[in-house]
Amino acid sequence: MPAISRVPQHSGWSLLATLLVLAVLALTGRGVGAQTTLAAALDDYLRVQTAALPGTVTFQIGQLDRHARLAACNAFEPFLPSGSRLWGNTTVGVRCLGPSRWTVYVPVQIRIAGNYLVAARQLAPGQVVGAADLLPQSGDLGALPASVLTDPAQAIGKTARQGVAVGQPLRSELLSAAWAVQQGQSVKLLSSGAGFSVSNEGKALNNAAEGQVAQVRTASGQLVSGIARQGGIVEVNY
Repeated sequence: MPAISRVPQHSGWSLLATLLVLAVLALTGRGVGAQTTLAAALDDYLRVQTAALPGTVTFQIGQLDRHARLAACNAFEPFLPSGSRLWGNTTVGVRCLGPSRWTVYVPVQIRIAGNYLVAARQLAPGQVVGAADLLPQSGDLGALPASVLTDPAQAIGKTARQGVAVGQPLRSELLSAAWAVQQGQSVKLLSSGAGFSVSNEGKALNNAAEGQVAQVRTASGQLVSGIARQGGIVEVNY
């Protein structure tokens, strides 16, 4: 039987081909690894940052721009761009900290399954909201404004700034805090300063919620300004 000649395993051509294949695999592996690490860093960031949101949170990370060219990266730093919120359709930035530096912005959709409050009946401007005025609804909070109210304590005792229709979701900007001091009300004026504290009576000249400025005219006719507190109290600090 004639002898079969074999090409040596480590001929120059074979060695060059092997090195080329290894180089391609190494580059491909680095690219895949960078993408996976970016996704993992973004996933961890979103889980931590959305943990305190009301309801059950799920999120979907969108596709990167097909024109994006990401160099290899050893460390990622996700961040929320100025003006963005982790609510509904939003955008999250990711910085590469090295060896090269670049930034990419990733579209994210955040869904929040939970309860929110709607008006159980028509609310008139100036009406004080009570428990009977509230009705819980369930749905995706991420599809509603971030100011939507989810806890009755956020609404009860507050005043409607404008008319609210039946079934309309209640938002914080539709309500104002209950007045701690009302115009014409007799109030207790607590004045204090370095080494002294004085209490006297006066009459409020304006409505003021907790923490707002209230103007008071004392029995002697003096006009003073202080901070409104619950219970018809106005604090004046000198």
